[in-house]
Amino acid sequence: MYAEPVPTARLDLFPLRVEHAEEMAGALSDPALHTFIGGTPYSPDGLRARYERLVAGSPDPAVSWCNWVLRLRTRSCLVGTVQATVTEDRTAEIAWVVGTPWQGRGLASEAARGLVAWLGRQSVRTVVAHIHPDHPASAAVAAAAGLTPTDEEQDGETRWRLPLQP
Repeated sequence: MYAEPVPTARLDLFPLRVEHAEEMAGALSDPALHTFIGGTPYSPDGLRARYERLVAGSPDPAVSWCNWVLRLRTRSCLVGTVQATVTEDRTAEIAWVVGTPWQGRGLASEAARGLVAWLGRQSVRTVVAHIHPDHPASAAVAAAAGLTPTDEEQDGETRWRLPLQP
């Protein structure tokens, strides 16, 4: 499975390219974005190296790495990312991040809904996300995309789930 362009009402989700690293390093430069995931913001060179690995794809042929950047059409700038790791059993684990200057506008929810709809068209059976219990904004994004929390936890995060197909 390979990422394809996905349009939403205000965003264009474009498949990740290494050339996006410099602009994305600026968009994701706020250390506050790492409060729940750990680490620190990448430098442009560090993000370029990370994107090279992501674009190369999973070393496991049974796993697809699908990654997108989010371009806000009205400003023609990159504002965040969404990703899906799709396994052989047609389960997609998704994640999202939107830069601090663009938060609070529903862009992450819009991107996540667009991603889930695209995954459904790819015959994905189940969508999951792992949300830190102290991160209500991320929980709101998951809920907006149709996921619901489960009783399962992994690394201190709650597993959210959406069955798409039997």
